[in-house]
Amino acid sequence: MPYISETRLVVRYAETDMMGIVHHSRYYPWFEQARTDYIKKLGLTYTELEKMGFMLPLTETQCKYIYGLTYEDEVLITCRLEKLTVARMEFFYEVFKLPEMKKVSEGRTKHGIVDRDMHPVNAKKMFPKIWEDMKELM
Repeated sequence: MPYISETRLVVRYAETDMMGIVHHSRYYPWFEQARTDYIKKLGLTYTELEKMGFMLPLTETQCKYIYGLTYEDEVLITCRLEKLTVARMEFFYEVFKLPEMKKVSEGRTKHGIVDRDMHPVNAKKMFPKIWEDMKELM
């Protein structure tokens, strides 16, 4: 069974729009936080990965909005690594309103795997330990 990270937060007033609904742009920082929490399961922080030269530039994003969230709603964001190749990875996210676990959104982000110079790399060859740990989480 794949590892799924869970990130909890409370909607801040600044994240809502004039209608009192969470603005669509706020979901992407939430995805980033969930992905950061997922990466920590590897025993490394995003910063440590980047210091090693393992960079994950975003290449594509997608988000489906199902139900609106409002100020002070409690939220759970799940994240899992859905696809991993030697040069790319794809994460899948689901956002739920708590406590009822009502699904309000789902999305995905796709990332290339590159070095500090932004050249694509073969993660399996250049970072075998990270590669194996990621495969294990899937």
